[in-house]
Amino acid sequence: MLSYIIEGNNKIEGTVKASGSKNAALPIIATAILNPEPVTFYNIPDIEDTRITLQILKILGCKVKVDSGKISISSQNMHNKTIPKELMHKLRSTVVLAGAILGRFKEATFSYPGGCNIGKRPIDLHLKAFKDLGVEIEEREDYIHCKSKKEMIGAKIKLDFPSVGATENIILASVYCKGVTHILNAAKEPEIQDLAKCLNRMGAKIYGAGTSRITICGVRKLKSSDYRIMTDRIETGTLLCAAAITNGNIKIENANPENLMNVLFKLKEMGCDISITKNTIALKSPRILKSVDIETSPYPGFPTDMQPIIGAVLTKAEGTSIIKENIFENRFKYALDLIKMGANIVLKEEENIIKITGKTDLKGETVSSRDLRGGAALVLAGLSAVGTTKVENAEYILRGYENLEDKLKVLGANIKLEKVDINAKES
Repeated sequence: MLSYIIEGNNKIEGTVKASGSKNAALPIIATAILNPEPVTFYNIPDIEDTRITLQILKILGCKVKVDSGKISISSQNMHNKTIPKELMHKLRSTVVLAGAILGRFKEATFSYPGGCNIGKRPIDLHLKAFKDLGVEIEEREDYIHCKSKKEMIGAKIKLDFPSVGATENIILASVYCKGVTHILNAAKEPEIQDLAKCLNRMGAKIYGAGTSRITICGVRKLKSSDYRIMTDRIETGTLLCAAAITNGNIKIENANPENLMNVLFKLKEMGCDISITKNTIALKSPRILKSVDIETSPYPGFPTDMQPIIGAVLTKAEGTSIIKENIFENRFKYALDLIKMGANIVLKEEENIIKITGKTDLKGETVSSRDLRGGAALVLAGLSAVGTTKVENAEYILRGYENLEDKLKVLGANIKLEKVDINAKES
C-alpha cells in the first residue's frame, strides 16, 4: 500500500511542465491495435493506466518498446482477441481496446471494465453501437463476446448521452467499416479531437470531431505514423489549484489554455490573477479566495474530473459555495475526508450537491483515496493544512498523475511517497 506523507502550510510557487494526457493516451494507444503498421507515440505519460494498457497489448501479441515518453508499437503479428479479465477490471478505459480489436478483426472478447468507483458507468451505449454496426453480442456472466459474421457496415448511431468512451469506441470500431458512420450527440471533449487527429494522420477519414456530429468514412487500410498526444488538461488544472489553495504563484509550461477555459474562468472568479499564452498558464492566488458555484456538465462545460479538485480549493474560500455533480452520482466521497480535516461541508446526497462554507483552517489527518481525482483533492488539502497529512491508497492517484510528488517538490511542497508493508503491519 502506498501513501503520500505531506507536511502542509507551504506555498506552491515556481514553474513546472505539464505531462501528456492520460485520457487521450489510452484511446490513442488503442489505435495501434487497429493499425497493423508500426506506430510511434510521443508525450505518453508514465502512469499506472498506460502501463496496464501496454501490458494488455503485449498479451494480445503486440510488440511494445518504451523510451522516456516515446512508445513504439507493432501489432502486425497480434493474434489474441481477448482482453484479460484481471487487467480489464483494473481500469475502465480498457473498454476502448474492444472497439479497436473489433474494428480490425471483426471479433473481440472482453469483460466489464473496472476503475474508480464513482458511480454507474455502464457500457450499454458501447454495446448498442456495436450492434448498430452489424455486430452480434453474446453476454455471459464472466465475459462479453462480440462478432460480426459479415463485413461491418457504417450506420447512423445516436447516443442517449454524449459518452466519451462510447464515442471513442464507435470511432475505433468504424474506421474500417464499409460506407459511412455518423455519430449523433457525440462527445466533444478535446481528447476525442486528439484521437481523430491521430487516426487521420494514419489515413482514416474522420470529420466533425469536437462537434456533436462526427462522420467516419470507412477506409481499407491505415499507414505507419507517429503522433504527439495533447497535454493533460486535468493535471494542468490540478497544479493550478495547488497554487490557488496555498496562496501560491505558478507557471505551467506545455499547457493548452483553450482546453481548460471553464476551469480558468472559475479560478478567475475566485480572485486568481491568470495570464495565458499559446502554451503557458500563469496563476497568482489572492490572499483570500472568493466562493463560487460549480455545476459539472459534458465538454465544454465544467469537467467532472476537476470537481473534487476545485472542491478542495473552495474549503479555503470566503463565503459559501455550491457544487452540483451531474455526471457521476458517487463522486463526493472525498468530502467525508475533507470534513475529517476540518472542512465545513454539507452533503445533500439526494440532490448530488455539496455546500462548502469556506475559509476554514484544515488540519493534517490520515485520510484515504477512494478514487483518482478525489485522492488528488486530498493531496491538495494536505498541502494547505497545518501539520502532517497522510493520504492512503495513493495507488489511485498514481493511475492518473505522472511524477506528482516530484513536480510538487520542485514547487516547494514537502511531500513524499511512502510504501507500507501490509503484512508486516498486520504481524
